[in-house]
Amino acid sequence: MRIRKFLVLSLAVAAMGASALAADEYKIDPVHSTVGFNVKHMMVSTVHGRFNDFSGQILYDDKDPSKSSVKVTIKAASINTDNTGRDTDLRSPNFLDVEKFPEITFQSKSVERKGDAYVAHGTLTIHGVAKDVDLPFSLNGPLTTPRGKVLGADAGLTINRMDYGVSWSRSLDGGGMVVSNDVKIELNVEARTPPPAPPAAK
Repeated sequence: MRIRKFLVLSLAVAAMGASALAADEYKIDPVHSTVGFNVKHMMVSTVHGRFNDFSGQILYDDKDPSKSSVKVTIKAASINTDNTGRDTDLRSPNFLDVEKFPEITFQSKSVERKGDAYVAHGTLTIHGVAKDVDLPFSLNGPLTTPRGKVLGADAGLTINRMDYGVSWSRSLDGGGMVVSNDVKIELNVEARTPPPAPPAAK
């Protein structure tokens, strides 16, 4: 009986190891990636912005995408809307409060395939508040190059900033808000596996 239990446990551990080895590890290439957002201003225009400092890891199993995962870390202070005064305000306690909450993160819990697209179910943390979200995304690749495999992903979702405690608000005299509550997030990512090791010298 003990031998049988040991064999079952050994097989389970081996299966888990094989599953982990089946997924390739990709690191996000910030030079060829964008983490952007847009929000309505005064109810009449759309302000676009981006974060310049971010990193992330994608574990992708092309045989079973449900075993894949993604983790992204964004430095909140790297927000950039091409307006110095506005960016200073966005970094302040009025909005992101980057001194107190320096990072924005997303960590997937599961990945689901829906037709030709995917959904990453996970936790998005902004301003120190963690919320479960569904992040739809599409994949391009992977491609095999002399410098390793390359994978592309395009993702986006809309969040309510009030849900994350980013609650500064001011009403317009004619109705509506100076800054809308809805924020559209868009990610265009290129990620790479480590380059293959050079052949051993003979």
